[in-house]
Amino acid sequence: MKRYILLLITTLFLVVTIQSSEASQKMWVSSKGAKLKAQNQSSSETIASLQPGVQLNVITYEKRWYKVSTPDKKTGWVYRGRVSTDRPEIAEEKDSEEGSLGSLFGDSSGSSIQADSADSSRSIRGLSPEAEEYARQSGSPKKCRKALDSVLALKTKDKDIENFLQKGKVGEYAE
Repeated sequence: MKRYILLLITTLFLVVTIQSSEASQKMWVSSKGAKLKAQNQSSSETIASLQPGVQLNVITYEKRWYKVSTPDKKTGWVYRGRVSTDRPEIAEEKDSEEGSLGSLFGDSSGSSIQADSADSSRSIRGLSPEAEEYARQSGSPKKCRKALDSVLALKTKDKDIENFLQKGKVGEYAE
């Protein structure tokens, strides 16, 4: 009887272990510019470009990189800043290569910086009506408010951001 119970417990343990090892972690591409690489480094050959919203199966994690498989059965490495455990909401994007300065820190960059959507949209538009009123009442010079609005209206090309990250060895380029 003891052998039977021991065999049953061992079998259950093996079944649970096998099932948990077969069930890989799911992640989603969360930013533009994500690339599936042959090795876990940015200078490695690019196997494929990954679009935001693509679901990936994680095989392993090593040195800030996830080894993943794609829906079309490609296997490679993707930088951790380009993926998320939460499925991203995919917003329609302009065909332009330019984005507003305020978009640098949103989900499209893969950054972990979080912001309230109302705050984000206000920063892109400039000062909120409440902040405008406060600035007026506190005597903030109009030229300061205009300077802030002009900075917030700046546009940055995606390729310029990519060059900055490469030259500065930031994110996936910090090897």
